[in-house]
Amino acid sequence: MSESSANLEPDVHELLVAYLDGELDAEAARSVEERLASDPALRMEMQRLDRAWHLLDALETEPVDEQFTRTTLEMTIAAAEEELRQEQAERPRRQLKRTLLLCSAVAVAVLCGFLGVRLLAPDPNRQLLEDLPVIESLEQYRAVGDIEFLRTLHRERLFDDGLDEGAAQ
Repeated sequence: MSESSANLEPDVHELLVAYLDGELDAEAARSVEERLASDPALRMEMQRLDRAWHLLDALETEPVDEQFTRTTLEMTIAAAEEELRQEQAERPRRQLKRTLLLCSAVAVAVLCGFLGVRLLAPDPNRQLLEDLPVIESLEQYRAVGDIEFLRTLHRERLFDDGLDEGAAQ
């Protein structure tokens, strides 16, 4: 590459090539022409690319025989068949991977749902476990009949078992 083309950004070079090929729309072509009018380095690069284009046009084109075309098509077909074989060989592996990923996602969702319900939903047996000492002594409490009676007995210290005064209140 020449020194002037080495100083140009790759995008500018591609823009000039597209301009020479006629690939730019009218607005982009006008923008390139304005830049060419104001930038001598860009103009020199454009002239260099234009000369190269004309030299390419001057080259002789080799005639292509039927054998070359047939060989090229056979190579293309062979490459396509090989690509198809590779894709078919990889398909079961991709399908297994997709299935495992789906099963893993379902397992994670089930686990999250279970833990969410377990942690957030109230446990109906929890209150029963907390009330178990009262339930176990329920017959004794029924025999007493009234809590005021128990407080009276406690104040009179008839059944003193070492409890302090605040426990019965």
